[in-house]
Amino acid sequence: MIDLRLLREDPDRVRASQRARGEDVALVDSLLSADERRRSSGVRFDELRAEQKALGKLIPKASGDEKAELLKKAGQLAADVKAADAERDAADAETQELLLKLGNLIHPDVPVGGEEDFVTLETHGTIRDFGAEGFEPKDHLELGQLLGAIDVERGAKVSGSRFYFLTGVGALLELALVNAAITQATAAGFTPMLTPALVRPQSMAGTGFLGQAAQDVYHLDKDDLYLVGTSEVPLAAYHMDEILDADRLPLRYAGFSPCFRREAGSHGKDTKGIFRVHQFDKVEMFSYVTPEDSQAEHQRLLEWEKQWLTSLELPFRVIDVATGDLGASAARKFDCEAWIPTQGKYRELTSTSDCTEFQSRRLQIRVREGKQVRPLATLNGTLCAVPRTIVAILENHQQADGSVRVPEVLRPYLGGREVLEPVSR
Repeated sequence: MIDLRLLREDPDRVRASQRARGEDVALVDSLLSADERRRSSGVRFDELRAEQKALGKLIPKASGDEKAELLKKAGQLAADVKAADAERDAADAETQELLLKLGNLIHPDVPVGGEEDFVTLETHGTIRDFGAEGFEPKDHLELGQLLGAIDVERGAKVSGSRFYFLTGVGALLELALVNAAITQATAAGFTPMLTPALVRPQSMAGTGFLGQAAQDVYHLDKDDLYLVGTSEVPLAAYHMDEILDADRLPLRYAGFSPCFRREAGSHGKDTKGIFRVHQFDKVEMFSYVTPEDSQAEHQRLLEWEKQWLTSLELPFRVIDVATGDLGASAARKFDCEAWIPTQGKYRELTSTSDCTEFQSRRLQIRVREGKQVRPLATLNGTLCAVPRTIVAILENHQQADGSVRVPEVLRPYLGGREVLEPVSR
C-alpha cells in the first residue's frame, strides 16, 4: 500500500498513477474522504474519552443532586464514546479496504500505455538464420518428443490441459537449469531458499496478489490456503511483522519452488507445448533494501538476469514494461524476452519488479536506522522459469538432425554432455 501522508499531500500524483495504470481514478477521492472521516472520528473519540475521564474524577467528590446530574451526564458520555469508537473503527476499516485496492505509485520514467506500448532498452545476441543453415527449425514440442524429454499427452491424461511430464533428458535439463541458476545466485550473494508452496491469505494479500491477480490464483477453500504463483510470495512474507536492523541490508534470497497459475484469460494462447502451463518450477531472486537503494538494486537484479540469459547463449531483448501492464505491486518492471524461432518473436523469460515500500507496508516489515523505524523496499526478479527456458534452449540450440546443443554453462550439471540426442527419429 502507499503512504497515506503522500496521498493527502499530493493526491494528483496518485490520480495520475491510477490513470496511467488504467485503474479507477475515483478510488483516490473515495480514499481521501474515508481517511478524513477516520481522522475526524479519531479526534472526536479522543475528546470524548478525555471528557469522560475528567468527569470520572469529579463524581466521587460530588453528592446529592450534583452527583445525580454528573452520573446522568456520565451515562450519556459512555454512549457517545461507544458510538464514536464504532464510527472510528468503521472509518478505519473503510480506509484500509480502499487503500488495499490502490496500486503502487508508478515510477515517472515508465512508458505510458498498454501491453504493446513497452520500450525496448537493449538487445543481446544474434538471431540464427535457419534458412541460411539449410533447414526449417522444429518447435520445442516436436524437439521434446524426439529427445524423449516432454510428454504433454500423458500430462493431459493425468491432470488436464496445460500440464506435462518432463521425462529423461527433459527432467535432467530442468535439474541442470535449477542447479546452474542457484549456483549463479549463490555466487552473487543470495541465500538459497526452498519455500512453502501453500501460504495463508495475509501472505498472499500482503504481496498484492489478491487484487487484480486474484483470478489467476488457486485457493484451497477447506484449508483457507493459497497455492503460490511464485516464490516471491513466501519470500516477501518471510520477514512479515519484523523490524530489521539497517546493517543487515541488503538481504537477498534465491527461492526455488513450484508455481501454480490458473492462466485465467489465456484461453487459446500458447496452448501447444509447455510455454504457458498451470504448474512449473522457478528460481526467483528477492531483495530487501532501503528505499533509497531500490532503483540501484533493480538495475542489479536486471544485470543478474542478463548474465543468466547470456550464459545460456540465448538472443534476447530487455523491455521497460508499460504502465497498463504492471502488476499492482510494481512501481517499475523490466522484462527480458528471449527469441523463439518458430514463433518469430521475442517472448518473456524473466522479469524484475521494484515494489518500493508497497509490500512492506502491507506486510508490516520495517527497517531500524538508529532511533528511526520505517518501511523498507522489496524487489523481485525471475532468474529461471524452467519450462519457458527449456523452450528457448531447445529451439535456439537445435541442429538439423533434431539434436540440441547444450550451452556450456549447463554441461557440468549434465555429466559433461555437449549434445542432447534424439531417442527416436
